[in-house]
Amino acid sequence: MAPDLDPSTVVVHSGRPERVPNAPVGESPVFSSTYVAGGDRGYGRFGNDAWSALEQTLGELEGGRGLTFASGMATVAAIVDLVPVGGRVVAPQHAYSGVLALLDQQMEQGRLTVDRVNVADTDAVVQAVEAADMLWIESPTNPALEVADIPTVAAAGRATDAIVVVDNTFATPLLQQPLSLGADIVMHSATKFIAGHSDVILGAAVTANDDLWNAIELRRRSLGAIPGPMEAWLALRGLRTLALRLERAQANAAFLAERLLEHPRVSRVRYPGLPSDSGHERAAKQMSGFGAILSIELGGDAEAAQRVCEGTELWVHATSLGGVESMLERRRRWPIEPPTIPQDLIRLAVGIEHPDDLWADLERALANAF
Repeated sequence: MAPDLDPSTVVVHSGRPERVPNAPVGESPVFSSTYVAGGDRGYGRFGNDAWSALEQTLGELEGGRGLTFASGMATVAAIVDLVPVGGRVVAPQHAYSGVLALLDQQMEQGRLTVDRVNVADTDAVVQAVEAADMLWIESPTNPALEVADIPTVAAAGRATDAIVVVDNTFATPLLQQPLSLGADIVMHSATKFIAGHSDVILGAAVTANDDLWNAIELRRRSLGAIPGPMEAWLALRGLRTLALRLERAQANAAFLAERLLEHPRVSRVRYPGLPSDSGHERAAKQMSGFGAILSIELGGDAEAAQRVCEGTELWVHATSLGGVESMLERRRRWPIEPPTIPQDLIRLAVGIEHPDDLWADLERALANAF
């Protein structure tokens, strides 16, 4: 597509069939486990039209070539497998707990070593990445909302020949393009904002490096972590409305963050869109928006935080994000969540409902929790 198109246009028009008479306007799922011989596809594990359309769209948005997987964790596993046996990974102190658990498992098995750092501490990241094989960055982090200086830490990683990976799930390709900031690989839990309707489990990786793309594709093909055609098609359909969904959800998040900042029971609001947030200035430089996720703390009262989560009527008490509905949860209810995440922290994944309704429901739950 034309290189000067806005990303909000790319999400609508990329990955479409050729415009010829009687052609469908959108790609359709192809349900076949194998193909007639003579082409370059051969078998259902090697390719699918719905995957290709989704991968093309994500690639254009991120500035590389896309690969889709059966889940976000399948994507993570394929990327981490690029690290040689005995290699070293620098990872965030706070990140998606499934990623940290996978790294811990591989460290316990003796396959690799892991050094965890505060990604917001640029000097610490730069120092840690010396002699590393992979630098894994999440920005903003889940659920602490810390912001990494991606250009600086990516440059440090590449200077030492480390593979630099950025989990871009929270920001989405519309708000942040890590490849243009120096990363080698971008990964997404496409389950979240990309698919956008809480009905798909899917992952994706994007890279502009052909060698890395081939290596990741080989792992997908060999390990069989392929997405189903229906899941890929649903994610592609969801992606078409990402710009509209994200615009509304982000506006809602900013509105709620300002309200929560003034609430007497809320001791801290973590949201890079707030000028008072420690990551605000950095996020403003490398993101085109601040996203639709925020976290709050309730003065150390974990029981009250749990009651808030269980006391809403509109907000869904669930462990996901990026859907059209608003969700919340106390993250430390999960045993694998890092112990440095406060017990009273509630992650708010803001959806597209009317902001006044979201606030009324949340304010009522806060009042009833104490």
